[in-house]
Amino acid sequence: MTNDDKIIKLRPHHLLCTQGYSGKGYDEKFVLNMTLITDRMRTDPDLKVRIVFSTDDICRFCPRKRGEGICADDEKVLIFDKRAVSLLDLEEKTYDYQDLITKVHEKMTHEKMKEICGICEWYHMSACEKNILTGKYLLRK
Repeated sequence: MTNDDKIIKLRPHHLLCTQGYSGKGYDEKFVLNMTLITDRMRTDPDLKVRIVFSTDDICRFCPRKRGEGICADDEKVLIFDKRAVSLLDLEEKTYDYQDLITKVHEKMTHEKMKEICGICEWYHMSACEKNILTGKYLLRK
């Protein structure tokens, strides 16, 4: 495995989604992929992620993906990404994952969460907000 294989590619708003993920998703392939990714994020204190302004490793098995860089929900997804980038001052580069979710935890409020994620179909059934505001997955407290 090369160093690039160890780095998870994430679009900006998936920093938030992965905090509330609880084993539900679009279909079995999507859930398996998302579970593998989030399990690694929640247990590896040294994990690196590459922020990408396009489809990412979570999108790999999403039935909404229409091709590289193309989501059936692009209009909505790009709004989520833009708002996450604005809040967290993100660039398309590699970051220490724990540094990023620490930043998410420090900057996020109930109001900002609602602004960024309020129109997400998963928002009302997920633990995203609770887990982010409490810092549930911060491994370096």
